[in-house]
Amino acid sequence: MPYELYYWDSIQGRGEFVRLALEEAGAGYIDVCRGLASEGQGVHAMIAMMKSKSEPHIPLAPPFLKDGDLVISHVANILMYLGPKFGLTPEDQGLRHVVNGLQLTITDLVAEVHDTHHPIATSKYYEEQKEEAKARAAEFIDNRMPKFLGYFERVLRQNPQGPAHIFGDRLTYVDLSLFQVFEGLRYAFPRATAHLATQYPHLTALHDAVEKRPNIARYLKSERRIPFNKDGIFRHYPELDKNAA
Repeated sequence: MPYELYYWDSIQGRGEFVRLALEEAGAGYIDVCRGLASEGQGVHAMIAMMKSKSEPHIPLAPPFLKDGDLVISHVANILMYLGPKFGLTPEDQGLRHVVNGLQLTITDLVAEVHDTHHPIATSKYYEEQKEEAKARAAEFIDNRMPKFLGYFERVLRQNPQGPAHIFGDRLTYVDLSLFQVFEGLRYAFPRATAHLATQYPHLTALHDAVEKRPNIARYLKSERRIPFNKDGIFRHYPELDKNAA
């Protein structure tokens, strides 16, 4: 049976990290919210799962993945589950936790990206917290983004098997997630990220290598890849960007 991915139908958001792993593996999956209500799919099906009064493993929020009767929530948790099935994580059980730690660091980064445009409350529109967002985005660009990207650049540089991958000598789901982060940051802050290639050469090389992988390249050109937009995690508001140093 194909995997069932539950995530919003109009944005990449956090669900995209899971989509990339599924696409790289060539796994059969249903993007439930993008399906037809007449076939038991659509956003209503996702909401029904979260509001279920009988489901024993209720997810609080998307994304979540259904594999048979098993329901798994949270991006890093889903990827840790799929990694061994797809050959996207080490065989050693202990080292899988190291890879998961890298993914959880990406989770922290993504949360901070979100807070650049919603620093006060997710229940408020961006326009209601615009001034606070400007201050938060400036702090993110000046200090937090370099901290995270510098960390991943250092991990790549110090990988004993070489900087082609974030861990070991083969692709992991963290490599795919770093590709998405790189893409998202360049979309959200095009001026502030203008010099990423010179500042973070190993991250840039990793991004470019992932982009050229056959399954990923086909996915990026397909209609399954939802364009970045102003409803997702990575949003481009010119007033939140700044000139690159």
